[in-house]
Amino acid sequence: MRASGSGWGGGHLVVNGHVPLPRRHFRETVFWRQFRRNQLALAGGAVVLVLSLAALLAQWLAPYDPSAYDVKQILLAPSFAHWLGTDQIGRDVLSRMLYGARISMAVGFVSVGIAVVVGTVIGSVAAYYGGRVDELLMRFVDLMLNFPRLFLLLTLIALLRPSIWIIMAVIGLTGWMGLARLVRGEILSLKEREFVLSARALGALDRRIMFRHILPNALVPVLVSATLGVAGAILAESGLSFLGLGVQPPTPSWGNILNEGRANIEIAWWLSVFPGMAILVTVLAYNLLGEGLRDALDPR
Repeated sequence: MRASGSGWGGGHLVVNGHVPLPRRHFRETVFWRQFRRNQLALAGGAVVLVLSLAALLAQWLAPYDPSAYDVKQILLAPSFAHWLGTDQIGRDVLSRMLYGARISMAVGFVSVGIAVVVGTVIGSVAAYYGGRVDELLMRFVDLMLNFPRLFLLLTLIALLRPSIWIIMAVIGLTGWMGLARLVRGEILSLKEREFVLSARALGALDRRIMFRHILPNALVPVLVSATLGVAGAILAESGLSFLGLGVQPPTPSWGNILNEGRANIEIAWWLSVFPGMAILVTVLAYNLLGEGLRDALDPR
């Protein structure tokens, strides 16, 4: 096996005299080969895909209006008419679970997106410029890490009016510190590499060096961390909704469905079991997917 051409993204890879493969195609082939060997990661990815499709297609998949109630069908056990039963005012639990998946997925992706942007910017600036800038930003990160996240979440939500957008912002703005440290560590190692030193010697601007040469090479661990972070964000939103500080009724979310079922757990077990299982399966699926991505993208 030998390489032809030069550069990170260019050139070809000749394997045993066969037709040369582009380097990018070769890396994608190696990644997929490694990823599909991990059966748990494949299962996690399949579950994430199914849940995402269910959330996107909720209005077509839900058999009933999630807000429609019927006092004649209060606390009905699972049946062919209501696969997951009904709640304390006769609403279909399956329909509410499907619409609740939208909330959970939206909170997970948006809040992690906020955390990735904030963490990447702070970690990149701290690592690239170093010195007092690095010292100041890292002490700020340490200060934020000293606050227990749960108490910080509860305090901010209690001071602000609970809404889905506030919850997304609060979860994202309290979860970027680990990403900042991760990005800082990656960039500290990358900025001393030959291709960065060459670009700096050729007079490239800091902005070009950062966005063209350093950040693209530091995104792999960020991708893995973001995948794992979605699970944590979904769990955080469910916990807040369970405590009554998250998504407010009548908007369905897995957390507030679980909270509503708490008062009737002895006579209506399905109100607690099904949303609890949905949270468990979703968090587990994202964790398995993240672990699989980390193993497949590991350069070693």
